[in-house]
Amino acid sequence: MQDPRLKEFMKEFTLSDSQLKEVYNRFGNEIRKGLNKDTHAKADTKCFITYVQDLPNGDERGKFLALDLGGTNFRVLLVTLKGHHDATIVSNTYPIPQEILVGTGEQLFDHIAKCLDDFVKAQQVGESYLPLGFTFSFPCVQLGLKKSMLVRWTKGFQCSNTENEDVGRLLKEAIARRGNTEIEVLALLNDTTGTLMSCAHRNANCRIGLIVGTGCNACYVENVDCVDLLEPELKRTKKKVIINVEWGAFGDSGLLEFVRTDYDRIVDKMSPNIGQQLYEKMISGMYLGELVRLALHKATKENLMFLRSANKNKILEVLNKEVGCFKTEMLSRIEADTFPDFTNTKNILKELFGSEKVNIEDCQKLRFMCECVAQRAANLVAVGLAGLVNRINEPNVVIGVDGSVYKHHPKFDAYMRVTMRKFVTPGIKFDIMLSEDGSGRGAALVAAVASRQK
Repeated sequence: MQDPRLKEFMKEFTLSDSQLKEVYNRFGNEIRKGLNKDTHAKADTKCFITYVQDLPNGDERGKFLALDLGGTNFRVLLVTLKGHHDATIVSNTYPIPQEILVGTGEQLFDHIAKCLDDFVKAQQVGESYLPLGFTFSFPCVQLGLKKSMLVRWTKGFQCSNTENEDVGRLLKEAIARRGNTEIEVLALLNDTTGTLMSCAHRNANCRIGLIVGTGCNACYVENVDCVDLLEPELKRTKKKVIINVEWGAFGDSGLLEFVRTDYDRIVDKMSPNIGQQLYEKMISGMYLGELVRLALHKATKENLMFLRSANKNKILEVLNKEVGCFKTEMLSRIEADTFPDFTNTKNILKELFGSEKVNIEDCQKLRFMCECVAQRAANLVAVGLAGLVNRINEPNVVIGVDGSVYKHHPKFDAYMRVTMRKFVTPGIKFDIMLSEDGSGRGAALVAAVASRQK
């Protein structure tokens, strides 16, 4: 892509090493603030205590349920742990209707309880005692392994009568209202903790869990002596605890204004949680496609795109009116395209604008725009990960990752690794592994460890 005008146009998405270094420094400072009881309330990254203090050893055995709620679909899993780091998993995915997403909390949890009931009957384990790990991937204050208070909804959820309520209790009450299953909720966690536990089951060096999907967040293993808010008796019995960083909120106090663009500000203003989760809104799958749409609309208006298209007025109309028409999965498909065919890109442009003839130059330009948006996202993730790797300060640190953006974008992993190498302390080796079976296996493993201790 040789058009210097478009390169200049997309320049604000390209972060310099000095800008990334400043983000790294500010992120590290927020982590310290989040862990310190005197500054915790003012920290963007709240560094919530998960109360998970034991990683799996691979010898766990038994049948466990896992419930994974983190988006507009949720999964129910039956995980059979067999020891020797082995597990078999049966799962089903259930949609959440739009009216429930914006309904009451009771409606949401009754819907979940019904699906749980249907699942255990279908698996013919309805008569068994089933410990359950509940992956709940929204900002929460954890008050114990089984008690977690919802801070706020994200990702399009707006269920009433739930904020500042214990989601573990809400689930238990919904299960009790049905009254016909032996399910005990033993552990609440978010998807990052589930991912860390799932990967630690296979690799003993896993110390970080990362999600880059609809949302974006990370957790990591911290020394208990550094966690002011952890109860003293828990510090005496264990040396480590998993911290849920809630890093999506990094920048909410203005710390990222020096790297945010007008496109980021428009995306924020169109979201249901204005002024919140600003780091996440520069990274996650819920927003990347929209950032490309906004940039593409402006580039087209300024005659940087579709110069030879007879369809330009329709293109402008679609890009201006159809919010969300450019989906993040399109961005991944475009970056996976092959030169000189650009089959994916041509199909996407035809799908969006109905154009039969697609100019190869426009395909090249669009891929360049997608690269700029995706690479910035990966660089921001890499800076945060480098901060956590350096904080852990062990010779070998493995990062377990899950999420649709990481899994489906063909270059996201490579973009991350290049930037991480610039910031990870020399002498520390790091690796990134894809989580198998998502956070569901991890939720079952937390329940297994809790069941063993119980």
